[in-house]
Amino acid sequence: MTDQSNPFLAFEEMYQEELRQSKLRLPSACCLSTIGLDGYPNARFVALKEMKDNIFIVCGSLDSRKGIEIRQDPKVALTFWWTVTEKQIRIQGDATQISKIEADRYFYEREREAQIVSTISKQGDEIENIEELNNKYIQEELRLKNNDIKRPENWGGFAISPLRIEFLEFNTNRFHKRTAFQKQDDTWIVKLLQP
Repeated sequence: MTDQSNPFLAFEEMYQEELRQSKLRLPSACCLSTIGLDGYPNARFVALKEMKDNIFIVCGSLDSRKGIEIRQDPKVALTFWWTVTEKQIRIQGDATQISKIEADRYFYEREREAQIVSTISKQGDEIENIEELNNKYIQEELRLKNNDIKRPENWGGFAISPLRIEFLEFNTNRFHKRTAFQKQDDTWIVKLLQP
């Protein structure tokens, strides 16, 4: 990690390095952890849309379990594991819902197939069989033909403002480098941690 004072520059540098080297189909995948309605932690993988203005953006169904949990308690965590460059990044912070204009932009950047799925799927709801959903998809695809797909009202995103960011850089000698950033007022306090 070259920048010891700014965690966002450090993240961007590491992320770009992983993107350059990775052959994974979803190199932006990260684990989003929320506090469940039952009080238990809940985690799932999502795609990082981008990091901008020192916040991390993730998107999806606002009516899904993650959306409901975030609106109930905005304390979340993001965890990245980058296989090629052997780095782990853990982020804890507060999530706020992004604007409809921002949600539109992220929705229209998605592949058409993903847009259609978002219009027909009630993420997390029970279903009798997958064929039922597949048939709905085919019907919706035919109905829409080559028309633009409108973002569903229940599709949006969250901006995660970090309070803590920890970088773990793996070394072959097992003395992995751990650097923790803790936000204090508008300043980041930096500490080295034992592996």
